[in-house]
Amino acid sequence: MSTAILLDLPRQHRAGKHAGIVSICSAHPLVIESALIAGRDNQQAVLIEATCNQVNQDGGYTGMTPLGFRQFVEGIAAKVGFDPGKLILGGDHLGPNPWKHLPAGEAMEKSRVMIAAFAAAGFTKLHLDTSMGCRDEPVALPDETTAERAALLAQAAEGALPAGGDKPVYIIGTEVPVPGGALEALDHLQITTPSAALDTIEVHRKAFAARSLEDAFARVVGIVVQPGVEFGNEDLVVYDPAKAQALSAVLRQVPQFVFEAHSTDYQPETALAGLVADGFSILKVGPALTFVLREAIYGLDQIAVALGLLAPNQTVALAMEELMLREPLHWQKYYHGDDTALRVQRHFSYSDRIRYYWPHPDAIGAVDRLMTALGEREIPMPLISQFLGTLHAAAAKGQKTDARSLLLLAVRQQTALYSRAAGVL
Repeated sequence: MSTAILLDLPRQHRAGKHAGIVSICSAHPLVIESALIAGRDNQQAVLIEATCNQVNQDGGYTGMTPLGFRQFVEGIAAKVGFDPGKLILGGDHLGPNPWKHLPAGEAMEKSRVMIAAFAAAGFTKLHLDTSMGCRDEPVALPDETTAERAALLAQAAEGALPAGGDKPVYIIGTEVPVPGGALEALDHLQITTPSAALDTIEVHRKAFAARSLEDAFARVVGIVVQPGVEFGNEDLVVYDPAKAQALSAVLRQVPQFVFEAHSTDYQPETALAGLVADGFSILKVGPALTFVLREAIYGLDQIAVALGLLAPNQTVALAMEELMLREPLHWQKYYHGDDTALRVQRHFSYSDRIRYYWPHPDAIGAVDRLMTALGEREIPMPLISQFLGTLHAAAAKGQKTDARSLLLLAVRQQTALYSRAAGVL
């Protein structure tokens, strides 16, 4: 699983080349399948990342360990004929976030076990994120504490590497606000200052050196910063190159690095291309992919009803509403308003917290019922125009129009936007 493309990103940016990579941050099998099919067809590497909440030694909310996730992705790769040598697996926000309710010592020990499992399973892009406070600590920690804990995790990863495999590259730093989309209206988005970015690099350099991890630090290729992009439940802040000019210029002082941009979901293609041009070479996307997948599922819902294949009370949308009301854990503290506002957010929010429910047996059953009802029939073009309008142009050019192909197409159109912006299409 070559990481040469990641190691080369800083050099390409210094040379003035428009070169980036798209990070697919999703555990949904159809999202992963669509990304791997695109990689196969275009003969390109594919970077797929799992967060510490999705995947860890305890199973995360997907029920998968790092090795299990690797086997899951490789199984899909084998099914679609994707070259496993072009697969890059990453671990995102690796740190104490899943266990921050515990005392720091316990949370960091679990973090150490987790990152060792990621490294042992052959994940070769590791984001070290120890910025959050644990029990009885401040919400945000001093840079020195964050860096010391990150170095501890890097040491654990280096000690767990499989023999003969690629050594991992590391990403340091974290973005503000927290990953997964902002919780409130985006009125006061703060772009990372140049001094803060340089301080983050230097404090991590010292912390790694204190543990004799100079070789590992040489493989730190990226730093997570806030370039001025974010999304909330209904809000979107689009990248403005002028506002990030000073931050972008920092890369001239630290030629080892590029920036990693989180929360780039829903950005227009021109904004994404601008990010890559300015050195935000790693574009992470997750909720936007399951958002367009949900759009397509709900469109197929309506098509199945229009064709008389499902009754209105048999739709996926209705099943998801019943599931989310019965089990509100994943959305209740994130969405606000009256009953109508909450219902709209549950299904249509940019934050896409409905994505946490797709692995639930009830959701799987509802989607399976829809797909069985539609079968392999070609969906009539007028119904695609009515209920899947964003897919109509591609379908009119000869794309397959059975239900499963349309779901994959919905995701592929979104990832293609990112690939074009990154200069790989």
